[in-house]
Amino acid sequence: MPSTAKKTAKLYRMAMPGHLCPFGLKSKALLEREGYEVEDHLLKTRSETDDFMKQAGVDTTPQTYLEGERIGGHDALRRHFGQDVREEGETSYTPIIAIFVATALMALALSWAAFGTLLSVRTFEWFIALSMTVLAIQKLQDVESFSTMFLNYDLLARRWVRYAYLYPFGEAFAGILMLSGALIWLASPVAIIIGGIGAVSVFKAVYIDRRELKCACAGGDSDVPLGFVSLTENLMMLAMGFWMLLT
Repeated sequence: MPSTAKKTAKLYRMAMPGHLCPFGLKSKALLEREGYEVEDHLLKTRSETDDFMKQAGVDTTPQTYLEGERIGGHDALRRHFGQDVREEGETSYTPIIAIFVATALMALALSWAAFGTLLSVRTFEWFIALSMTVLAIQKLQDVESFSTMFLNYDLLARRWVRYAYLYPFGEAFAGILMLSGALIWLASPVAIIIGGIGAVSVFKAVYIDRRELKCACAGGDSDVPLGFVSLTENLMMLAMGFWMLLT
């Protein structure tokens, strides 16, 4: 007969009046999802925490023990259960995918509200304009950091550094005007210029020079790799500029 014994785990985590460790809570929740009964040891003072770390020979909390074996902190616990753990500096398309999915859903919602249908010409226009605007917001959160990363590959910014600071404002300006349908004669050329320069810059850096860089498209602290997604963003902006200008 299969064993019905409950799996148990010992968890030591900080739970001070002024600090409830979020990784301790995550570890406890993960253990419970994996079917463990958690023997929860709360470290309620700084001295308790220091004493535990000294006795256990560790530098951080939380710490999990399974069948007497120390597994470690939250990341180590996730690895133990076969879950992916991103390493510091590891590239990921998640931020850009999240933005594109969200703006696509917003465009569908706007089309439904305005026309009673999900798909219309404006749906695609709104999707690109919203994507431009949200990506610009990501960059504008820390323009200094964005400009530093942008200077790694943009051809115009390397010749005129001020352009690296102006770029996110131009992207936001064009995206907002395209959303409103106003001053297209001004918004379209801005989108064409920055989209065209961006596309050429990314193509040269990635496909000609074969450089492995991170893209500043989702902000200066993103780990999105420079490549197809970055090129697509700029080509969308370029196409949108011509489309809005000619229709």
